[in-house]
Amino acid sequence: MKHFFTEDIKKIYSEERIMLVLMILNILGALALFIFSITTINPNVSVVKIGYGDIGGYRDGSWVDFFTFPLLAIIFGVFHSLIALNVFHKRGAGMAKFFLLITTALIIGTFIVLIRITNEG
Repeated sequence: MKHFFTEDIKKIYSEERIMLVLMILNILGALALFIFSITTINPNVSVVKIGYGDIGGYRDGSWVDFFTFPLLAIIFGVFHSLIALNVFHKRGAGMAKFFLLITTALIIGTFIVLIRITNEG
């Protein structure tokens, strides 16, 4: 298992520069999301806005519920990069790039939701 990861990383570095850039952007975006989400956690308040729905409006909860955002950042940064390597190994560069683009969209969407929630709370 370790062998194909190192071989795939070498192949990505030498042949698939766009995929390498996407992987680096995803890791940096996830790191920025992690830092932003950790700094917005405010344990001094008892009730915060934790979610938004177009039908129901904002949902209240405790500040502990904000730990889902750093958890999402870790999932997007670490696990999605490993999944992208596995997709590259099994399906090729095209599918791996598509997966990384979807992950980028998820990171951006999570930023938007977090910003909307923190501006309302």
